[in-house]
This record gives sequence, C-alpha cells and structure tokens, in this order.
Amino acid sequence: MTPESWADRRYREAAERGEFDNLPGQGKPIPGLGQRQDENWWIKGLMEREDIAMPLPESLALRKEVGEISQTLADVRTEEVARRIITDLNERIARSHRRRLDGPPIHINLLDVEATLDQWRSSR
Repeated sequence: MTPESWADRRYREAAERGEFDNLPGQGKPIPGLGQRQDENWWIKGLMEREDIAMPLPESLALRKEVGEISQTLADVRTEEVARRIITDLNERIARSHRRRLDGPPIHINLLDVEATLDQWRSSR
C-alpha cells in the first residue's frame, strides 16, 4: 500500500466517523486568505492567540518594573524576600546606567529600598 492511499483511507474513515463535523470555523472563509502577509505573520498570530504581551525593550521594561513594584511585592511574605527583589531591581537599573540598553534612552532612578519597604509594610 502506498503512503498516499494509506493517508487517503485514513482521511475517508475519519470523515465517515464524523470526526470533521462541527469543527470551529466550518463554513467560514479562512481569515487573511488572499491578503498580503508580512514576514512575521505567524509570530503575531501566535501572540494574539496565546495572549502574549509584546516584549518591551530593556529600558522600557525596567521602567515598567519600577512602576509595578507595589504589585510585585504584594504577595511577598517576608521582608527579606522583598528587600532582595528591590535590591535586584536596583542592581539591574545601575547596570543599565553603565551601558547602552536597547530601546529609547530613559533615565530610571534607583528605588529607595527603605521607603519601598515602608510602603510594602503599610500595605500588609
């Protein structure tokens, strides 16, 4: 038996069992068919389907982390772990000051560790 006839038989048997009935999108046109695709169409589609956020350049990602530090620390149980998270972020910010990052040039101030910990304590 040739591979094509084997595949054709498997398809026919599956169709007879009704395995292709009521599939999502059945009877609807294929989205984007006939339209010109850009070279990254597949990654954009994956990110949309999987609800993946667009990755930010490092400079913007650091600024976002600083802005979201309260949410980051919200579930932290101990002051030691909170201090370690803040210190790690400050070290990455300090490294960013010493070298050129990808993305727009943004100056990000270091976090005041004690003030940030005070906010963390008061939110608990």
